[in-house]
Amino acid sequence: MAPRRTALLSWAPGHPRAPAGWPLPTLYCTPVEAGTLPSRAAALRVQLLLALQERALHVLEAGLASELHDALAALHAGWPELAQDLALGRLSPQPGLAARAAELRAECARGPEGIVQRLWPQLEVVVVGTAHGAEQLYCDALRRADCKGLPLYCPFYRAAGGESLLGVNLWPEEPAPRFLLCPDWAFYEFLPCPAKEEPQTVLLDELWEGREYGLVLTAQPGEYRCRAGEVLRVAGFHKQCPVVDQALSVRGESIPEDRFCQSLCRAVGMWPGARLVDYVCVESALLGTSSGAGAPHYEVFVELRGLRDLSEGQRYKVRGMQALPWAPPSPCPGSCGRRSCCSSSRAPSSPRAARGSCSPPALGVRLACALQGGSGAECLVGGAGARVRSPTGFG
Repeated sequence: MAPRRTALLSWAPGHPRAPAGWPLPTLYCTPVEAGTLPSRAAALRVQLLLALQERALHVLEAGLASELHDALAALHAGWPELAQDLALGRLSPQPGLAARAAELRAECARGPEGIVQRLWPQLEVVVVGTAHGAEQLYCDALRRADCKGLPLYCPFYRAAGGESLLGVNLWPEEPAPRFLLCPDWAFYEFLPCPAKEEPQTVLLDELWEGREYGLVLTAQPGEYRCRAGEVLRVAGFHKQCPVVDQALSVRGESIPEDRFCQSLCRAVGMWPGARLVDYVCVESALLGTSSGAGAPHYEVFVELRGLRDLSEGQRYKVRGMQALPWAPPSPCPGSCGRRSCCSSSRAPSSPRAARGSCSPPALGVRLACALQGGSGAECLVGGAGARVRSPTGFG
């Protein structure tokens, strides 16, 4: 990779590191310190301004697809001010910035479609640190508009909140990432799902294709043996090493996260004009009595935009859901920096808490996704009776 031909857009206060996993400071035109500012909006603005100075970028990297989405939303909303700051060289004066600012004004005036490729003509790939769960919504939105014509690649897998890399994605051309677990990057143990009364862990060479396992991790350096809170599905093998993707499991069901997201979009689509902006998912057991009685299920907190033409009954349901006595969950406490930890063993993070003011506020609604038997499922949207059922799982 050419030096200083990669721009990084990532907010990591207190954790200055490259989210994709490669510790190569000379690779980036954006200094690590820019991502450690106390304000997320300020950090992304500074990084974006530094990236705009370099027309010959080859790689645009973001810790989360939502961070890239929000940075580009700030570009669309405030490009006149960014162009002025660029022309004046407020961050680092250098020759040619006035011409670059004029190019920025011209390209932004043409609209958002393909703006990333037009601003950086030599760009080859967009790299994101996380592309599953709710982040897939942002990846899809970027592919349709701002990053149209560019591949989005999620290169590495790390457990939520962990510092150690666990797997690598060898299939960059596939939209849904799969990861090859690397045997020498950590010591892996796996708990078969559903868990038995006295579960026994198995090792890498004892995994079966198509089955799901809870990850037990002893990583270097200095991390104790612990359950990582991840449920992995073995999608296959590559030269005897397992290839995995992530799944949700509270009752032994088999629900890959991408299928969960697709079914959630279908359920939300039953509301007139509704568009799913973001969501977080958590097991009912982690919410205690606030989730109500009954069998284990998922509690899903969704962020919607564009609701229109609702009946009086639907309006009543939405008002009731907004009034539910739950406080906005706090951001992920780990070092992963994720806003949306969609995993069966993680507490929910806030869809909006860390986003600043890049986008207008959207409607927050609480859903319940109940599991029928061992594999069937249904989503109850806003309590209004819109359901998606599947005899073999979501989707």
